[in-house]
Amino acid sequence: MDTTLTSDALMAEQDKRITETISRERGRLRNFIRRRVPDVSEAEDILQDVFFEYVEAYRLPEPIEQVGAWLFRVARNRIIDRFRKKREVQLPVPSGDADDEHWLEEVLPSPDAGPEAVYARGVLLEELLAALEELPKEQRDVFIAHELEGRSFKEMATESGVSANTLLARKRYAVLHLRARLQTIYDEFDL
Repeated sequence: MDTTLTSDALMAEQDKRITETISRERGRLRNFIRRRVPDVSEAEDILQDVFFEYVEAYRLPEPIEQVGAWLFRVARNRIIDRFRKKREVQLPVPSGDADDEHWLEEVLPSPDAGPEAVYARGVLLEELLAALEELPKEQRDVFIAHELEGRSFKEMATESGVSANTLLARKRYAVLHLRARLQTIYDEFDL
């Protein structure tokens, strides 16, 4: 019976120390994670994972040296794991077919998907406009006419006297540039 009391007392003491550490480190650790993970719920999940791992490690026979540093190292590893597991989403590139209509609407977040999506859409559109300014005039004009104004390649070819295939190629080059230019910000929003 003495062993049970000793075991219970030891567990109670461990629980008390764990609770004290979590209370002491929670704010700093949460701020550390939030600076690196923009999504609040995902940051909270990482924080909970870190504390869960801490509780498990604390119960092991070998003590944790420098608990604060250990917690931040585990948090950093969880954040890295998150980015490794995150599916690499590439902006789609039109194949060059005339059927490849309005790819832009497909890659932008829907304005009906809530305030975060509206914000992400606004930032992406702002970056898109800046990236469009970097394009050669012919590519920019074709991209704007087809994607933003909804004009067909056939219609543009008739008006300009430039073949539809040339217009398709110009749009493809524009999209490749825009894709490369916008991929980083697209990834930041985890779309």
